[in-house]
Amino acid sequence: MSADASPPTPAEVSSPGSMLTRASSITRALDQVGDKWCLLIIQEVFWGINTFNGMLEATGVSRGVLSERLKWLQKIDCLRKAPDIKGRRGGEYHLTRKSIGLHATAMMAIAWERRYFRTPTLDAVKLKHTPCGHVFTPSMRCRECDAAVDGRHVSYGPGVGATRDTRIKKVRRRSSISSSIVPSDRSIYRNLVDIVGDRWTANVIALAYHGYSRFYEFHRELPVATNILSDRLKVLEEQGVFGARAYQERPRRFEYYLTEKGWDLFPYFLTLLQWGDQWCDEENKGRPMSLEHSLCGSPLYGVVRCDHCDEKLEPYSVDITLN
Repeated sequence: MSADASPPTPAEVSSPGSMLTRASSITRALDQVGDKWCLLIIQEVFWGINTFNGMLEATGVSRGVLSERLKWLQKIDCLRKAPDIKGRRGGEYHLTRKSIGLHATAMMAIAWERRYFRTPTLDAVKLKHTPCGHVFTPSMRCRECDAAVDGRHVSYGPGVGATRDTRIKKVRRRSSISSSIVPSDRSIYRNLVDIVGDRWTANVIALAYHGYSRFYEFHRELPVATNILSDRLKVLEEQGVFGARAYQERPRRFEYYLTEKGWDLFPYFLTLLQWGDQWCDEENKGRPMSLEHSLCGSPLYGVVRCDHCDEKLEPYSVDITLN
């Protein structure tokens, strides 16, 4: 795997409270939905839980946080609120074309979760592909050569939209509440949400796929305080997504590397990148990054397929049961 063709440059100050960073569809996607509660809310709406009180009960989040996230998801067109019914306050929230586009991301989240977290609840989850009628495991394949997608066989270069983005430095704190205490029994990738449900943690993982491994390299690319970055690296090491090894003794400094568990998150991140390409390019500048699949030499586009019939998994073509 090679790093970006363009040389890394430090994040530049754009205005107080913001910085200019390399344009990235993953970054844009994370800035919109890379938040634990946003991910859990969208998951519940996919299940048909679409009232304020229903989501409040399912997620266990405070009323204030839920209200704020629902307003945000409406603002970015990931949810729409139906008009209040006479005599019934609150209304219902529904998916949009944009949020339905996260279906492939959800499929890859489930596949990763079930591989690394075996519990009776997860073992009871059954995914049935309605067109072929079989229980299946989602798999991501290259659209051109049909080989399984592995991030170690991907190289990167600048796309037509390789410009700079303005990112806000002050963001929501990483939630200290574990998804394990979320009441809903429909949160079937809660461990993944604990890891990537914070945009800085997810950003660090995404940079690792490009070959970044040292603290100063991550910090050069991200408009984040050093103590926050140290915390995220510690979390990723504790979760087994990163390993660490010393490259300097005095002072002692470490470089970080992706474990197998970390590499297996790549298909999830690729679906986010593709979603960001489609839905988060607000100025229509084009894709900031081009990906090449080294196994076939073609531009990489990942397609999530049923491992029984090999057909692409379309939204609403999957029945999920929990028993």
